[in-house]
Amino acid sequence: MPARPVKIAILTVSDTRTLDEDTSGLVLMEMAQADGHEVVERLLVPDDIYRIRYEISRWIIDPKVEAVITTGGTGLTGRDGTPEAVSVLFDRTIEGFGELFRYLSYKTVGTSTIASRAVAGVANGTFIFSLPGSTGACKDAWKGILTHQLNGEHRPCNLVELMPRLTEQ
Repeated sequence: MPARPVKIAILTVSDTRTLDEDTSGLVLMEMAQADGHEVVERLLVPDDIYRIRYEISRWIIDPKVEAVITTGGTGLTGRDGTPEAVSVLFDRTIEGFGELFRYLSYKTVGTSTIASRAVAGVANGTFIFSLPGSTGACKDAWKGILTHQLNGEHRPCNLVELMPRLTEQ
């Protein structure tokens, strides 16, 4: 269990699924809750950069949301715009997140990981993690990165202990 629960919002980006068919968002919610976190909201929006930005912008000004996890829209097709939608909102980019995700993903899907544009950053003191839309990718990211970094007891360091200082001037 984490030292304290993190308040998380989950956004699935898809033109082809409904919330009832959204296995990736569901598995993220289940893993977060199993680790003791609070999922404050879960939504599904189409692959539209302005709709994605709207929902994330709404969450980054909401004090009830400390972290946002998106799933979907990180591929290479013309409709995959999640990185473009979220990156402009970042005050700081977490470069190592995408690199580490692709390293972990390589163990599962091999060189197919090059098609992933997973990104992360901080906006207005809120962490944002954008993951591919596959359930397997979400499991890899949660089990390999997020379960540890969203646990305030993880050592030598974790993202939770940085939360009070994210908006320092």
